[in-house]
Amino acid sequence: MVNFVDKAGGCLKILDVDSSPTVVQRGQVCLYIFFLVMSNLSTIKPKYFDVRKYGAVDDGKTDNSQAFLDAWKEACQWKGTARVLVPRGTFKLYPVIFSGPCNGPIAFLIKGTLRATTNPSTFSAHSWINFRYIDQLTVTGGGTLDGQGASAWHLNNCKTNPQCQALPVSMSFDFITNARIEYIRSYDSKNAHFKIFGCYNMDFRKIKISAPADSPNTDGIKIGSSYRIRIARSTIATGDDCVAMLHGSRKIHISKVVCGPGHGISIGSLGGNDKEDDVVGVIVKNCTFMGTDNGVRIKTWASPYSSKASNFTFQDIFLDDVLNPITIDQEYCPNPPCNQQTSSNVQIRDVTYKNIWGSSSSEVAVSLRCSKTWPCKNVLLDSIKMSYSNPRGRLRSFCNYAKGSSYGSQSPPSCL
Repeated sequence: MVNFVDKAGGCLKILDVDSSPTVVQRGQVCLYIFFLVMSNLSTIKPKYFDVRKYGAVDDGKTDNSQAFLDAWKEACQWKGTARVLVPRGTFKLYPVIFSGPCNGPIAFLIKGTLRATTNPSTFSAHSWINFRYIDQLTVTGGGTLDGQGASAWHLNNCKTNPQCQALPVSMSFDFITNARIEYIRSYDSKNAHFKIFGCYNMDFRKIKISAPADSPNTDGIKIGSSYRIRIARSTIATGDDCVAMLHGSRKIHISKVVCGPGHGISIGSLGGNDKEDDVVGVIVKNCTFMGTDNGVRIKTWASPYSSKASNFTFQDIFLDDVLNPITIDQEYCPNPPCNQQTSSNVQIRDVTYKNIWGSSSSEVAVSLRCSKTWPCKNVLLDSIKMSYSNPRGRLRSFCNYAKGSSYGSQSPPSCL
């Protein structure tokens, strides 16, 4: 039985516990090691799958969907570390689904620009680019997603049409584990830029998102039914929430994000449907809000559907000319009139606002509008230092069915 290999006197000795050392010829051992190393190279050294070799054309006009899918299929089947390469250039892409599981870690390297179609017949797809059922995924490369949203925004009539068909999300992640999404730019999405569902352990870093302030439903990053999602060092300027955490979001950490324009960073809306999963454990730290409609916000519908939202920390946040800096809204009604015959049945508790400063463009800088049925519990205001953009106005706070306490400086004066 071999215990270890030792090198001595120019030869290799294989030492066995049951026999005396034997000398093996160097050539035999080197040959063995050579085959051993070569058999592991496929695992150690990544193999590249360039989409151009599968027929992709970077003219911005040709439909490259099949070429991309062919490259993905071979990369996913590779028994080792695979890299799908999108080189510099502009590649038009119809809706595609990159599905796993794959045989090893896989990266999607975007060096150039991916351009979405403006063909309305393709808008019925849930997503433009969709990654599904993959472990150890990386999406990076410094490239760009061009959603061409201006071609479709006029079709968004969901505010007036309950039967509306949602436009496609630029990039969706469904049931992804252990992933990194970094150094990607997304602009002018038709719907949300990035959407995360049923995922575990994902890092978003150095993401740049942009869309006009009046573009409808262009959320930056939407998270639902996912665990351990981290977003850091990113810039989000869009027409809806910079980050939205929907039901089932747990252990979410957001830091060093610059948000604006947009609707702020939101938990919710919650309570709009029956049997929603709880939202637990959200930290938003060291973030900046520039001219947004909201700052940090928790929003729930006034409905009979019950769930819980708890353990939230909003800390070290700067707000510049923000309309509603700190908001809990348990009477959420984006398109009035709403049928609010009952109060919200979402229990909000254990919420900390700490070291938040800047300027409010509205008179009410702190609004804690909680549920009569389930009042907010253990809300903490610690060192809130806001000023009013209107030099003639007086800043104030508003509390309704909110229970908690305040510490340190409070501007506006605390209503807790």
